[in-house]
Amino acid sequence: MRSTTARDAVSGAAAAALALGVSELAAGLLGLPSLIEGLGNWVIDVSPTPVKEWAIATFGTNDKLVLLIGIAVVTILLGALVGVLARRRFGIAVAVFIGFGAVAALAAVRDPKVGLGVAVIPAGLAAITGLASLQWLLGRAPDSDAPADEAGDEVDTSRRSLVFGVGAVLGVAALSGGLGRALVDRSRRAVSGRAEVELPTATEILAPVPQSAELGIDGLSTVITPNETFYRIDTAFLSVPRVDLQEWTLSVEGRVDRPYSLSYFDLLDMPMIERDVTLSCVSNEVGGGLVGNARWSGVPLADILDRAGVQDGAEQLVGRSVDDFTVGFPVEAVYDGREALVAVGMNGEPLPLEHGFPARLVVAGLYGYVSATKWLSSIELTGWDEFDAYWVPRGWAKEAPIKTQSRIDTPRGGIEPGLRQVAGVAWAPNRGISKVEVRLGEGADWVEAVLSEPLSDNCWRQWAVEWDAPAGTHVLQVRATDGEGNLQTEQLRPPAPDGATGWHTIQVTVG
Repeated sequence: MRSTTARDAVSGAAAAALALGVSELAAGLLGLPSLIEGLGNWVIDVSPTPVKEWAIATFGTNDKLVLLIGIAVVTILLGALVGVLARRRFGIAVAVFIGFGAVAALAAVRDPKVGLGVAVIPAGLAAITGLASLQWLLGRAPDSDAPADEAGDEVDTSRRSLVFGVGAVLGVAALSGGLGRALVDRSRRAVSGRAEVELPTATEILAPVPQSAELGIDGLSTVITPNETFYRIDTAFLSVPRVDLQEWTLSVEGRVDRPYSLSYFDLLDMPMIERDVTLSCVSNEVGGGLVGNARWSGVPLADILDRAGVQDGAEQLVGRSVDDFTVGFPVEAVYDGREALVAVGMNGEPLPLEHGFPARLVVAGLYGYVSATKWLSSIELTGWDEFDAYWVPRGWAKEAPIKTQSRIDTPRGGIEPGLRQVAGVAWAPNRGISKVEVRLGEGADWVEAVLSEPLSDNCWRQWAVEWDAPAGTHVLQVRATDGEGNLQTEQLRPPAPDGATGWHTIQVTVG
């Protein structure tokens, strides 16, 4: 009896996997909403803030991938349970598959761009395919646990047939899911029109990164973070919002004298500048990787606002994305001398879709959750108390200047005794880094590090010290001083509500 139950569970799990794969394939082939994305977005929206914080702290930029895997695992486990129950009453399987499809469709229509009639199509295809494959697999499974003949020369035909059937269903599930995901991604990129974009030459072009800005140490973060490894944290789920470049506009409204809208090409016609700016996520733990430095090109935010005419009482700039995510920061940050851009380029190419194409906000010295709107659709000027952006009601601070931070990149783990380089990066955007100190062993004196040449006060700097590493276990620490002479605080605090603090501390085993 136990083996029969196990075979039914495997059949149900395979059928559920195929249902997921078919839903993704339908989304990719027919341009329909992805049910997995809809479920994922729903889970993100209803999850309590502490759960979100834990997910980001634990999984970093892989948090959405982990959520995808979690949805798939839960669905497959549910399918396994249904497979066991379905042998006696197949109506249970019908109810569960249809119910799961209905929930997924309702989750998908939470996106205002997705209609119920459209969402029902992949949900219906998934339910029908899952039920049909489950019925087919149950028909191939043996009804009893009769053993093979005593000679062992013949393999039970029905068991072998089931194994082949399950293998075929899982293979089709993997193929359809992978192909569907690729097609969904390609469709979004084709709709965006990014491939046809050529950015104009900026009126203010930065010189190439000098050799003196790179210390050239293995394991040390590069001064300019490549686009493909730049961290990504946002409320979008597995894929970026679908933005049609021909229809996209940026509106400037609220407490302004002359509200107006720009098309993408209107934006490109404005004078462009290049700026190197380090961005950091407020969820970055001390020593974490949710930080990166890029060369951004775009229109000064001050030019955008000056064209509209800023009214008295305009205290807060609210940036809104095409998926209704919002940020809010003081209007004075646009005019206090820091770099603030409506960016259209990143490291010499149009913004990658994952990083905000066609346009995003980049504001030096402010954490991303209050400033760095990706897939920007509107800029609204309001009073400070008239609006709270997305993360503020969820317990995060309304004002969020980036804390002075430093990180040890190398060495990590175990190393051999001898002369080694201890190196990392330090950042305090809009203030700069004036000094970095390293403690090479618990209770040791602080040693001042060599710093790379700064690109600007808005960028991180590399640092390094030589260490004659003796055998044993050693605790290394780093601290930085910003350009205004303020020493990074030692007090260890978590990211919530306005950014982590503390000295990055690691343990290294030598020998």
